[in-house]
Amino acid sequence: MTTPSPDFLNRLVADARADGITGFVAGAVITDADRVLLVRRKPDDYLGGLWEIPSGKVEAGESILGALHRETTEETGLTIDTVTGYIGHFDYTSSRGGATRQFNFGGTVKDTEPIVLTEHDAYQWAHRANLPPVSAAVLELITR
Repeated sequence: MTTPSPDFLNRLVADARADGITGFVAGAVITDADRVLLVRRKPDDYLGGLWEIPSGKVEAGESILGALHRETTEETGLTIDTVTGYIGHFDYTSSRGGATRQFNFGGTVKDTEPIVLTEHDAYQWAHRANLPPVSAAVLELITR
């Protein structure tokens, strides 16, 4: 896999808009050897208790990869060292009812610790064969 080109990323957004998608999220499948970083939503949050990959909204005027880097750092304190490629997307209805597409990318970090959580209540470096409860869409991404 290689870092996606700006043209490829622009096509992803154009295709999503053509599909009626109004919200965009960038998700990071951060790996370390055979482990993947998962964070758990706080119990009182939307989908509380579910484990997920670091992810967040693409802000107005921000690129998908810009959001990927920013959200990963904001949610975990880690800095993405390398984006290894585009893994795929999934669509869902946001907590506000909007049609949202999450674009997901593989990545690595230079240092796996310390992790500083700001929006989640726990994290783990999980082995793909022994995952905590994740959504079907995240499970598919992680086990590809």
